Amino acid sequence: MPEHWLIWAVVILAVLFDYINGFHDTANAIATSVSTRAITPSRAILMAAGLNFLGAMVSTGVARTIGGDLVLAPAQISLEVIIAALIGSIVWNILTWYYRIPSSSSHSLIGGVIGAVSISVGPAALSYQGIGKIILSLILSPAVALVTGYFVMIGILWIVRNYSPVDLNRHFRRMQIASASLMAFSHGSNDAQKAMGIIALALLSGGYIETMEIPVWVKLACATSMALGTSAGGWRIISTMGTKIFKLESINGFAADLNSSVVIFTATLLHLPVSTTHVVSGSIMGIGSAKRVRAVHWGVARSMLVAWVVTIPLSAVLAAFIFMCINALAHL
Repeated sequence: MPEHWLIWAVVILAVLFDYINGFHDTANAIATSVSTRAITPSRAILMAAGLNFLGAMVSTGVARTIGGDLVLAPAQISLEVIIAALIGSIVWNILTWYYRIPSSSSHSLIGGVIGAVSISVGPAALSYQGIGKIILSLILSPAVALVTGYFVMIGILWIVRNYSPVDLNRHFRRMQIASASLMAFSHGSNDAQKAMGIIALALLSGGYIETMEIPVWVKLACATSMALGTSAGGWRIISTMGTKIFKLESINGFAADLNSSVVIFTATLLHLPVSTTHVVSGSIMGIGSAKRVRAVHWGVARSMLVAWVVTIPLSAVLAAFIFMCINALAHL
C-alpha cells in the first residue's frame, strides 16, 4: 500500500475514533442533565454537539501532549503501528459501549499506542516519562473530582439550606442547562484533542509536517466527527452514569456538571489529557457521598473501577495482536 494511503487510513481511523468517542464519552457530558430531566435528550445532544465542536477548537495543548509525549522519536513509528493502535482502541470502545460499561476512551487509546509500539519497535521506543505523566493525570483526575465534588456539594447545600426542596429543584433545573453547557465545552476542549494528537503523530512520523503542530483541517475533522457521534448511541452510557451510580436530583446534577467541567478544563489548561468518564464518575460519587455514603451504589462503582484498570493492558494486548496480523498480511 502506498504511503499516502496509509496516512489517509490513519486519518479515517482517528476520525472514526472521535466519532465513537462522541457516543461513548460525550454522553457523560449530558448524562446528569438528561437523567434529572433538566433538558430533553434531543436538545442536550444538539447543545453538546455544538459546544463540543467549539471546545475542540480553542486549544491544542492536549493534542501536542498525546502526539509528542508517548514515543521518544516519532520518525521510528510506522503508520502501520498507529493504525494498529487506533483499531485496538476502537474495538475496545465498541465492546465496552455495547455492554454499557463506561470505560475510558483515553485509556484505550494510550493502551493501544503502548501495545502497538512495544510489539513493533520495542518498549525502548516509548517515552516512559511522558506516559507516566499522562497515566498519572488519568489516575489522579477522578480522585480529585471525587474530593472536590464532595466539598462542592457540601458548600451548595449550606448555601441553600433555607430553601424548600420544591424551590431548589425548580431553580437548579434551570441552572443545570448552564452547567451542562459548560461541561460539554470543557469536554470538547480535552477529549477531541486526543485523536488530533494521534493524527499529528502520524503526519510527523510520515514526514508530512516538521513540528508537532495541529493543522486546522485536523482540528475541524476531529471536532466535527465528535459532534456527529454524540447523537449516535449515548443513552447506553447515560443510563449508567446518570442513575446507577447515584440517583441524581437537579441540585446534584448541577454540582456534578460544575465540578467536572472545572476539573476537565483545568487539565486542558495544563495540557493534560483526562477521561471524562472518570471525572464525571468521580464527581457523582463525591456528590453522592456528601448526601449519604450509602446512597452511592458502590457495587456499580467497583465494576467500573475494574473496567478502568484493565482497559490499558487489554487494549495494549489487542493493539499488539492487530499489528502482528497487519505485519503478517503485509508479508504474504
